[in-house]
Amino acid sequence: MDLALNEEQEIIKKSAQNFLKKECPSSLVRELEEDEEGYSPDLWRKMAELGWMGLILPLDYGGSGGSFLDLAVLIEEMGKSCAPSWFFSTIVLGAQTIMSIGTEEQKDRMLSAISTGDSIGTLAFIEPKSGYEIANIQMTSKSNGSGSYLDGIKLFVPDAHIADWIICVVRGKKERDIDPDLELLLIDKKAPGISITPLKTISGDKLFEVKFDKVKLSPDDLLGNKEQSARNFETILQNAALAKCAEMVGGAQMVLDMSVDYAKQRVQFNSPIGSFQAIQHHLANMLIDLDCSRYLTYYAAWMLTEGIPCEKEVAMAKAFTSDAYINITTLGQQIHGGTGLIKEHDMQIYFRRAKSAALSLGNATYQRKMVAAHMGL
Repeated sequence: MDLALNEEQEIIKKSAQNFLKKECPSSLVRELEEDEEGYSPDLWRKMAELGWMGLILPLDYGGSGGSFLDLAVLIEEMGKSCAPSWFFSTIVLGAQTIMSIGTEEQKDRMLSAISTGDSIGTLAFIEPKSGYEIANIQMTSKSNGSGSYLDGIKLFVPDAHIADWIICVVRGKKERDIDPDLELLLIDKKAPGISITPLKTISGDKLFEVKFDKVKLSPDDLLGNKEQSARNFETILQNAALAKCAEMVGGAQMVLDMSVDYAKQRVQFNSPIGSFQAIQHHLANMLIDLDCSRYLTYYAAWMLTEGIPCEKEVAMAKAFTSDAYINITTLGQQIHGGTGLIKEHDMQIYFRRAKSAALSLGNATYQRKMVAAHMGL
């Protein structure tokens, strides 16, 4: 196993660094956080022109045919810049789901438009009483004399306000409490009966409650044209959780870089604070947490790319990295002192993103439960 980046991945990394430094500075991140819509069509278009939307999509659908490792490299750089979440919701949550279980007609129709940036989407699966437990999903598609329809509420749906389509995950028709079959419904966001309500978040990202009120369904709305096993959907969430780890690694790297620079420049008692043992130990602990997070993340990404089962490794990466990112940003704020807490400083952006990312796609407690299950406990 060689975790060093290959030539193409180095190009992806450098290109993303240069682009995001120019096009997505912290001033834009702040502006989009405060903006009600939080969306920049210009930035989205430029990302599409670089081929980011099609990075992991097959060549047949206008993509580049890249690997999950390629995606991890890109998302790490996006995490460094705290880039907005539309890419994650459309590509990681949406396109990967379509690519995994869609029919050839659905892939041809949807993925080509996604790869050019002409289509934005998201995934809705959390319910008020479900959390991340798939077995607790209760929404189902219902039937009456005029056909099938959908009723219910989904929570924490990212970027639903700008999405053209929503993949809604509901319980299948078979009555099974454990490992239920699921229906994944590809629904036009403009369909009558869909309403969205914004949710206030600590990180400023755009999450929504999506209500379905007798939304009419057609047979073509069923992704893959059949019910899917919970295992298939768990694999999709596993990939998304690992992508979130890469994002956290990028953010943690930026926090460490800022803290090291500050420790070298900030002078107290006629010496840079980086010369004090307490600060050195803080920075050393930050680096240890970061390198462990990066190793766990890229080892699992390598396994996934090679087709090696890695459910346990993904859960380990998400559990450790979720805690590590919070620890790193907390120590970074301590090193910066009061400066790291004020709204005008970038440190607080990363601290809020760390809190949000730790909860996203299963927090550390949930992931440790998954690890224990793989140990037979």
